Amino acid sequence: MQPGQMAYDRAITVFSPDGRLFQVEYAREAVRRGATTAGVVYANGVVLIADRRIPNPKLAEAASLEKIHQIDENIACATAGLVADARVLVDYARLAAQVNRVTYAEPMSVELLVRRICDYKQQYTQFGGVRPFGTALLVGGYDDGGVHLYETEPSGSLTSFRAASTGGNKGPVMDLFEQKFKPDMERDAAILLALEGLRAGLDEGGNLSQVEVCTVQEGEGMARLSPDEIQKFAARLPPVSSSGRSARS
Repeated sequence: MQPGQMAYDRAITVFSPDGRLFQVEYAREAVRRGATTAGVVYANGVVLIADRRIPNPKLAEAASLEKIHQIDENIACATAGLVADARVLVDYARLAAQVNRVTYAEPMSVELLVRRICDYKQQYTQFGGVRPFGTALLVGGYDDGGVHLYETEPSGSLTSFRAASTGGNKGPVMDLFEQKFKPDMERDAAILLALEGLRAGLDEGGNLSQVEVCTVQEGEGMARLSPDEIQKFAARLPPVSSSGRSARS
């Protein structure tokens, strides 16, 4: 523990002299230690992808390690960080979406739902006796305003992206997205970009055999890709160069 940090990380309500909340920063570290997730917006939908990081692939049931969740017919999210914390937030988001449907007879907008989630997360940075949620959500979906992708942080902040990554080793993923993302991409091109980005963020020796991919598309809702479909897309990726980066096509 650093000398200037002592006594300032004992409670969530105590600011350090330089204006930091250490418990929130520790929650961000939990996200950074989580599996990599990513999202890419395309012409009429969004792709969400997550690395499931199965601890023992020979014994664990892959289907039990769900990293992508459907929130409503038009909204889904990918999670990184503490799985249990993510599950609580997903349940909260589903309830908020259903209450909106019952009350107003229409689906909730993506931005409003994300703000509700972030307001809920922010409350856990403000009161004693609680801790922040150690998870970040990439929320993607569509509404009357178009297609959206948001990242939520443990602090309760939110940011809208056209392509984004969170979780462990997201730097190489964002670098690739900055180089190759194009507005109004087709669905297949967005899936390939998401897979290529996630591959760039995998640890040495990692592969795409245990990734989870879904699309949320206008008029079709959420659709999960089967393992066979994912592998067919993975086979179309450009080869990785000796530097570890995908060769340019």
